[in-house]
Amino acid sequence: MLLAADVGNTNVVFALFDGREIKARWRIATDPRRTGDQYAVWLIQLLQIEGYTREDVKQIIIGSVVPRAIHNLTVLSEKYFNITPLIAGEGAAEWGFLIDVDQPRSLGADRALNTIAAHAKYPGDKIVVDFGTATTFDAVDFNGAYKGGIIAPGINLSLDALVGNTAKLPRIAIRSPESDNVIGRNTEDQMLIGVFWGYIAMMEGLIERMRQQIGRPAQVVATGGLAILFDKHTRMFSAVDPDLTLDGLALLAERASR
Repeated sequence: MLLAADVGNTNVVFALFDGREIKARWRIATDPRRTGDQYAVWLIQLLQIEGYTREDVKQIIIGSVVPRAIHNLTVLSEKYFNITPLIAGEGAAEWGFLIDVDQPRSLGADRALNTIAAHAKYPGDKIVVDFGTATTFDAVDFNGAYKGGIIAPGINLSLDALVGNTAKLPRIAIRSPESDNVIGRNTEDQMLIGVFWGYIAMMEGLIERMRQQIGRPAQVVATGGLAILFDKHTRMFSAVDPDLTLDGLALLAERASR
């Protein structure tokens, strides 16, 4: 079985694959100071709860946008699983697709993995929208080449900036508005409308501009934790695929083992 680790700025997601099927997944807050021993105490117990052992893991792959986290996850792999992990984007796990931008090395691992999975799973041109700490919009052409994209603040970052830089605005949670009304009657509703519907308008506007620049029909594939929330309030998404980045790790590991 394959153990995949997707290291984001906010969380690390571990997924246990049998072939391309996810059998279990676990999430922990990203902390570059967390040691391999600390990961092991947590992860091995969770494996056992799901009915698996360390010996069931035959391959490990790590995809990370936090370079400092890679060392301790490598220690975890080598010390507790006796496996030298694949590092996404390096060695046998090189990306394997054209990165058609001015600075190819600057492409984040998550966006590269989304590119691999989106091309494998969806035909034609794609726009991949990933709702994470930042929200990214990536153009992937029909040949699987990465053509560039957009980086915008994530909705929670936007909300944190609004609350953190004002004296009287309260902290609110992002949720679906109770109606389509965009004229709020109290402070909390006005904040939710501004952040939520403002984000929808930004997202739809950027996607439409990207489609015009691509010049061909393009599917919009949404991923990340808030994709399902936004999908209820927009018709822009062709598909919502929460496991796109993890699927990219599995595809990359499969290719590296051939």
